[in-house]
Amino acid sequence: MTRVLRDEAELRAVVREPSRVIAEKHIDHIDPESRRFIEASPFFLLASSTADGSCDVSPRGDPPGSVLVLDEHTLAFADRKGNRRLDNLCNILQQPQVGMLFLVPGIGDTLRVNGTAQLVTEAPYLPRMAVEGVVPVLAVEVRVQELYSHCSKAFLRSKLWDSASWPDRGEVPTAGQLARSQLGTHIPARMIDAALRADAKHNQY
Repeated sequence: MTRVLRDEAELRAVVREPSRVIAEKHIDHIDPESRRFIEASPFFLLASSTADGSCDVSPRGDPPGSVLVLDEHTLAFADRKGNRRLDNLCNILQQPQVGMLFLVPGIGDTLRVNGTAQLVTEAPYLPRMAVEGVVPVLAVEVRVQELYSHCSKAFLRSKLWDSASWPDRGEVPTAGQLARSQLGTHIPARMIDAALRADAKHNQY
């Protein structure tokens, strides 16, 4: 029979405490090597939550170096064109705590950043965030509270960067097929896919 764990004491009866080195490995600033990792990363995941605890995670991608390290405690990234739902941004207005997970293609190690975020516009550094001549109108500044590296076990287990393990494209539903299934629309999946490809091509920045 399934047993539901109710508190940390019950959890620790199953999983022992980490070593002190691991438990205390986070720092509260951006050290030089972590800055190099952030500047090499073209992709990160941004986690946020509403005031009532509802959570959201979204992918963020830009050319390497687009996330600016403003000082050893602050980084900033542009908000690019998207679907205009603004889930993360509205969450930040309610509850500023965010989590970030930086990835570098082919590298198993990742960098985790937790901190408080704020939305800004008309910031003097926005022109430095321009891509293909387009300057963003909004940016997110994150004040770092915790920063630490995460080992590569998840990437080794999943073989994420091993192209030999990747599925054939036909085995995975397309965005159009997913939308058709989720929304119950009768629009052919191929038409949805074509519209999404066109939007992605012409409205990246």
